[in-house]
Amino acid sequence: MLNLLLGPVANIVSSSVQGFIETKKAKQELKLTEIKATTKLKEDQIAGRVAWEASAVDQMKGSIKDEVALFVLLTPAVLSFIPGMTEYVKQGFIALQETPVYYQHLLYIAISASFGIKGASGAMKLFKKK
Repeated sequence: MLNLLLGPVANIVSSSVQGFIETKKAKQELKLTEIKATTKLKEDQIAGRVAWEASAVDQMKGSIKDEVALFVLLTPAVLSFIPGMTEYVKQGFIALQETPVYYQHLLYIAISASFGIKGASGAMKLFKKK
């Protein structure tokens, strides 16, 4: 009678332990795969086989530069809806128009680059049409 009761309990415990071991193995394999991938990427970067854009994007994951650039871009649009601020926005854009063209290009490139290198090349094409 005791064997009939202990048999299923032993099977459940055995299955649970086996599942736990398999989960641990899977987690270890995942960590090992991530380490291998990171190592391979670093080796490729050192050897020059990886585009520098991908490397730069990977390095800027924790950067707040994109958020700052977006904030700067959106500020005039938001201020335009606030009574009394519209005139300041207009004056700001007039002041920007009076800056040297090379500085305007640098601003466009810097902001575009913060959203992606391809955006910067697109901005430069706009200037060449003028």
